[in-house]
Amino acid sequence: MKGLDLEKLQAYLDSPPLSGTMFAGGRSNLTYAVTDGVNRWVLRRPPLGHVLPTAHDMAREHKVLDALSKAGFPVPKPVLLCTDTEVIGAPFYLMEHVDGTIHRDPAGLSPTEFRELTFTLVDTLADLHALDPQAIGLGDFGKPEGFNARQVRRWKQQLDASRSRELSGIDELHARLATDIPDGAGAVVHGDFRLDNVLVSDKLTVNAVLDWEMSTLGDPLSDLALMLIYAGRPMLERDGVPVAPIDVPGHPTLDEISARYAERSKRDVSDLHWYVGFAAFKLAVILEGVHYRYTKGQTVGPGFDTVGAMVPALVEQGHRALEGN
Repeated sequence: MKGLDLEKLQAYLDSPPLSGTMFAGGRSNLTYAVTDGVNRWVLRRPPLGHVLPTAHDMAREHKVLDALSKAGFPVPKPVLLCTDTEVIGAPFYLMEHVDGTIHRDPAGLSPTEFRELTFTLVDTLADLHALDPQAIGLGDFGKPEGFNARQVRRWKQQLDASRSRELSGIDELHARLATDIPDGAGAVVHGDFRLDNVLVSDKLTVNAVLDWEMSTLGDPLSDLALMLIYAGRPMLERDGVPVAPIDVPGHPTLDEISARYAERSKRDVSDLHWYVGFAAFKLAVILEGVHYRYTKGQTVGPGFDTVGAMVPALVEQGHRALEGN
């Protein structure tokens, strides 16, 4: 299996013979279901090739999962961290398998159910931001002071490390974002919070929030803004056709999402223009990095050939957000 040598993993774990499959849909870290016939785990490892500095840190993911699971927040419980790259060729960690559905295709949900689920996601995000990092063992997980300014610099650096083509307007968008940066508050932030990063029960409750590779301590409004961006992007599929969540019957409006978050979190969300503009820039850079790896033959699985085409529209959306549109 590409990216995972099951025989070497079996030897490291001193386990019975292992079998495994790769989870589809991931665009960054590689994720596998692994079992010895009795126990079920999920293994996470960095992508193949072109791993950017500060990205894909398995130890950080393991740490945040450990802290959040002990705090009662819905995440998979980590089982093991291995930083020895000789075992499978990269650092990795194992976590418990959690049952649930990832709703990449919401066709099976009624409009009422989809609306309820979306508000449940907003509530879950607000509950994450309500946790006290110091109290749950994450006081040293990041530096909230100056978070937004560092994010602007960091994602420009990530863009520069993944350049493979001309992208009209993206450098101008960065320059505009860098001129008037809000201070923001401090909280545990997920960094990529969206519907298809959540395992959902049959009762539409959240069993586990997944994919914590970009989590840190930072401005909680950055998570909300990225959720708003994702709502308008064709990140889901409906009957096999790409669709934006907001175009699915029952999805709340962006204003309703913001109002629900404000009610649950008691935070001021009256001016999100900069945050939404930055979220568009950040997602554009993430997808450009995925596109770069695809052009180098370093992606695993289908669906990567269309990622690059999503970037220009995000750049335009970032500019519109800064203009108040």
